[in-house]
Amino acid sequence: MKKSIMDILVCPKCKNDLILNVRKEDKEEIIEGELKCNNCSEIYPINDGIPNLLTSDLQG
Repeated sequence: MKKSIMDILVCPKCKNDLILNVRKEDKEEIIEGELKCNNCSEIYPINDGIPNLLTSDLQG
């Protein structure tokens, strides 16, 4: 996931801003981490550079 898309990402549940927590990144991309909603505290994992923006009730 590129950091530049943070400008357009919002929480799918409540439409508020997301906070990025990076665990692993390379020069241009975030490889592992999570996105946390600033409002409802929903957490969306980033694995292999792909953010999973399903809410917790839809994540298996």
